[in-house]
Amino acid sequence: MANTKAYAAKSADSGLAPFSFDRRDPRPDDVSIEIDYCGVCHTDIHFAQNDWGVTEYPVVPGHEIIGRVTAVGPDVKKYRVGDTVGVGCMVDSCRSCSACESGLEQYCLDGMTGTYNGVDRHDGSITYGGYSDKVVVSERFVVKIPEKLDPASAAPILCAGITTYSPLRHYGVKAGDKVGVIGMGGLGHMGVKFAKALGAEVTIFTRSEAKVAEAKKQGADHVIISTDDDQMEAAAESFDFMLDTVPVQHDLNRYLNCLKYDGSHILVGLLEPVEPALQAGALVMKRRVLAGSLIGGMPETQEVLDFCAEHGITCDVEMLDIKNINEAYDRMKKGDVKYRFVIDMQTLKAA
Repeated sequence: MANTKAYAAKSADSGLAPFSFDRRDPRPDDVSIEIDYCGVCHTDIHFAQNDWGVTEYPVVPGHEIIGRVTAVGPDVKKYRVGDTVGVGCMVDSCRSCSACESGLEQYCLDGMTGTYNGVDRHDGSITYGGYSDKVVVSERFVVKIPEKLDPASAAPILCAGITTYSPLRHYGVKAGDKVGVIGMGGLGHMGVKFAKALGAEVTIFTRSEAKVAEAKKQGADHVIISTDDDQMEAAAESFDFMLDTVPVQHDLNRYLNCLKYDGSHILVGLLEPVEPALQAGALVMKRRVLAGSLIGGMPETQEVLDFCAEHGITCDVEMLDIKNINEAYDRMKKGDVKYRFVIDMQTLKAA
């Protein structure tokens, strides 16, 4: 056991505060990691505040972890002490179902084990995440951070990055395709970067006139104000692919009408029921596809990091002292961050 410093929420309304616990002893296939950076995701807020009714307290959030290997178990083959590595949204799965054998551990038929608030498959304990100074993870769920990537700004690639990259790759977005990205937040700005790197013509859909200049700065070729009926009508049947990053209920019908026949609309942000009701004719009459996508498997997570290194892509981040995490949560709720917070874990060590 290794005593570990962390920040945790102890109830839905407690906020986060200093917390200590014992990390488990490493198993033969484990990698021990000293955490240098951890990104802050909206999912962290949902779990800290028990928005989904499944949180086990205390909860230590954080699933965008970057750090350095401090020890490896005797069965570890891929990593050595000193390597810069990452841990994303999951730390285990059954490893034997069809999804796991296909490198799609996020769709494990027995359920993946979350980096935090998950149940350890070996001892039944609750997993604690990356708002901490160290973590122990099976090498299968660790990825190598390429030397060309800045470690701090690479942290959100482990969630926001893979979440937007995976559907673009799975649905075969290619040079010349017309791609719409709905929403201009942490997910949306990464979607723009990936789609542009794949050679697509990219349009941002946003409700805010104030985001037009920023969208173009991020690389968008065009911007459509989604509340403007004339602009939406002019965009009808013109897109091959829609990447929908909006995390709250919104009218999907308006965007489905912007797809060409055989176009695809992929949800990566919305987990709630679709409201207002979906007009099925918008799908049937044009053979359009409406689907969802969840992060990515371990091979694809390594792939996106390598892709980012090759194409010079990182997330736009604001560095954070961990003592300000509650204020950061408040700012995130207001949309007051460009585009992701990343905690400098040196601030935890100094606390």
